[in-house]
Amino acid sequence: MTIEIQGLPTRSALRARVAKQLTEALRPLSATPVAAKATFFDENGPKGGISIRCALTVRLPYRPAVRVEHVSDTPRRAFDGSFATLERQLAKYRERLSERRRRPKKYYVAKRLLTAGLAPGEEG
Repeated sequence: MTIEIQGLPTRSALRARVAKQLTEALRPLSATPVAAKATFFDENGPKGGISIRCALTVRLPYRPAVRVEHVSDTPRRAFDGSFATLERQLAKYRERLSERRRRPKKYYVAKRLLTAGLAPGEEG
């Protein structure tokens, strides 16, 4: 997996923090992400105000990319907001995967009933 960070100085504490937190958040996923990208940009330029946007994109194999954004007055706060949203999105993704695995498919259940010698309406 590659982590790409754009819009921050190459030697900044925030860059290291972004890489560390993204790596930790993506570790528990069953499918290893292909790439993660963090982009910081100033929407207003030198005008000032709440204008720093942080966009996080995670590309998963065989799934659509997960993309979240947050706007704040500092890059750190923008990252914290977008990272919290990304964690919620990934938690939903993991929950959907576990729900799908837990429930047997109808053909599997029918085959089990037939091999047990029960009619489809009976219970054993």
